[in-house]
Amino acid sequence: MTQLPLLQQFVLLLAALALFLSFVLLAQARLVAAIHAFAWQGVLVAAVTGVVALAGNAHHLYFSAGLTLVLKGLLIPWMLHRLVRRLELSRHTELLRHPALVIMAAVLLVIFSYWLVEPMVAQGLAFTRNIVAVSLAVVLIGLLMMVFRQQAVAQVLGFMSMENGLFLAAVSATAGMPLVVELGVAFDVLVAMVLFGVFFFQIRASIDSLNVDRLNRLTEVEIPPSPPFSRRGADTPTATGASK
Repeated sequence: MTQLPLLQQFVLLLAALALFLSFVLLAQARLVAAIHAFAWQGVLVAAVTGVVALAGNAHHLYFSAGLTLVLKGLLIPWMLHRLVRRLELSRHTELLRHPALVIMAAVLLVIFSYWLVEPMVAQGLAFTRNIVAVSLAVVLIGLLMMVFRQQAVAQVLGFMSMENGLFLAAVSATAGMPLVVELGVAFDVLVAMVLFGVFFFQIRASIDSLNVDRLNRLTEVEIPPSPPFSRRGADTPTATGASK
């Protein structure tokens, strides 16, 4: 690690902090605090993009860093805060079931990421190997968060964290994507956030909860068909006997 250039070491440090925030997102009980952690993770991804732009003299990445900062560090967290307030979830807390086992699983995912990347990247590319492993770990921990969290908003945070990991790998390992691709990804993420908000309000209006476990327990109830309309006394034996 000490043989790497200073800027590459700084990028790895920022990526490691983003990975640490993935653990914070996974273990955080308060929903508002988890949104803050996601905002800081977006700031770190924007900082990584800016450092990569400085190291590779890629001027278009400065625009990408600014866009990432505005979108993932400010706009999406603000939208999530507004959504949480309107859904009256500002004081919501959700404790993990078996938190020690979940955190241990996240640590194993980090080890698995390094084991998976080790034979795929040449030995001389120490920076690429480390940054891809860290980015893959961020993606897998975000997926783990989507599996173990029962609150729909927390699962959206896991999904957005996965996108942060993918963007981190694309920017750091390949020295940046084309600007058109980055704009398309940013627009897709923003549209997805708006759609998530619409779905949350629809789900809340339907079952008065955003707990995914309650959604899984929903079952369809078949309503028996109503008896066909018949004239009074037309088909009953009593009515027939009385008429005779």
